[in-house]
Amino acid sequence: MKNFNFSSVKKLEIILSGEHQAFATDLLDNAGVTGYTIINNLSGKGRHGFHEGHLMFNEEDVLIMIIVAIPEELVEPILEGLEPFYSEHTGVVFLSDIQVTRMVKFSS
Repeated sequence: MKNFNFSSVKKLEIILSGEHQAFATDLLDNAGVTGYTIINNLSGKGRHGFHEGHLMFNEEDVLIMIIVAIPEELVEPILEGLEPFYSEHTGVVFLSDIQVTRMVKFSS
């Protein structure tokens, strides 16, 4: 691990219905996020019971997770943009401190 230079960033894991993917990715793009990962067809159990991750009728009927590593200064604007959404829709956001290599991949 001596050859790696690690930088501290924040990780957001945004879970929401696939029908709202464009809302979330537009918010991230407008905040200046340079990239993210989208995982489709999530399964899990929460307050509303078990959710199966298979496609029912289309890709909008599933839960997705958008994972993004961002500098700390982007956290507040993104969370402010998500707050009104989550007051009306199901889902959750996880925020954690992480270390990444190749910081150039996470800045514009």
